[in-house]
Amino acid sequence: MTESADCRVPTWIRSLRPFDVPAARPVAARSIDLREAERFIRLYHAENPSVGGLHARLRDIARDVARYGTYTHSFEELEFGARVAWRNSNRCIGRLYWRSLKVRDRRLVSAPEGVALESVAHLHEATNKGKIRPTITIMAPDTPALRAPRIRNDQLIRYAGYRTEDGVVGDPRNVDLTEYAQKLGWEGKGGRFDVLPLIIEPPFGEPLLCHLPGDAVLEVPIVHPEYAWFEELGLRWHAVPAISDMCLEIGGICYPCAPFNGWYMGTEIGARNFADTDRYDRLGAVAERLGLDTSTERSLWRDHALVELNVAVLHSFERAGVTITDHHTESRRFLAHLAKEEKAGRVCPADWSWIVPPMSGGVTPVFHRYYDTRELTPAFVHHH
Repeated sequence: MTESADCRVPTWIRSLRPFDVPAARPVAARSIDLREAERFIRLYHAENPSVGGLHARLRDIARDVARYGTYTHSFEELEFGARVAWRNSNRCIGRLYWRSLKVRDRRLVSAPEGVALESVAHLHEATNKGKIRPTITIMAPDTPALRAPRIRNDQLIRYAGYRTEDGVVGDPRNVDLTEYAQKLGWEGKGGRFDVLPLIIEPPFGEPLLCHLPGDAVLEVPIVHPEYAWFEELGLRWHAVPAISDMCLEIGGICYPCAPFNGWYMGTEIGARNFADTDRYDRLGAVAERLGLDTSTERSLWRDHALVELNVAVLHSFERAGVTITDHHTESRRFLAHLAKEEKAGRVCPADWSWIVPPMSGGVTPVFHRYYDTRELTPAFVHHH
């Protein structure tokens, strides 16, 4: 977890000094809550009884918090905390494999340039030539003295959205982020799938812009197994959904720069990114090419078009050799995870509105039950 002092910065990282973008400021000093630290350490030792030394570890942490206002996790504690944060993610249906999360310990990385380099390295390792690996890269934590860097983008890979007189070109969700990047000097091509640069905000000074190199972004062109015309829609999507704007909280310590990923469930792309009216809104275009009657809702043209769009997504990822799952398989896997957690005597929190897929929810097994909605820690959280 070292960062070379003489590391050469690639040309895809650019430090800018815009006049109209406010510089980041350090966070006010705040000591770690010792009670949160103790709860986490007791959880770690309870689930890893062979480790031993619980009381000595608690004494060491109490001493460090008294002296410095914080403490340092061992790698084993960090790895366990990150995996349990995934286990506790009540909006994630794909938690069955939480123990397989690969933890990249990069806590010594605190400079924005280092964050940029490690974010690109994360994409390379997680992509794994299409065999997607669940991965998290954990960089410097906040301390009572200094706020750690943040990544402004909500995912490492996002497509630009350009506001025009005729509406938005690209992804409407990312219009504000696109305009912010443009203020920082980025010049997009005006296309529907232009990959946005990373915007990294340090505790002091101006943001840093990181252009993602092409070999770090694997994309899948969307085609249909039966309709040759589908390719003419010009759709594509990136392979790795790496969340980058959430704080990993473990035992009172906040790791604000900790991008993490699993792999896509097809409906995330086909039923949301491509279908939502405030995103790419492609259902009408697909229905037109299918020759469906869009003059009445009773023709169920939206449903028909939605199914074909999702068929195309699953087919395209499989054809490209990129890991993806379907909502029926993932629903069964989630209930298997739920059963394992209950057998282990643990609570498995879940948000019904996120666990039930956005297509054919009623014919998936996750639809027909209630879930515990409490929030557990460690966790991934948004800090505003």
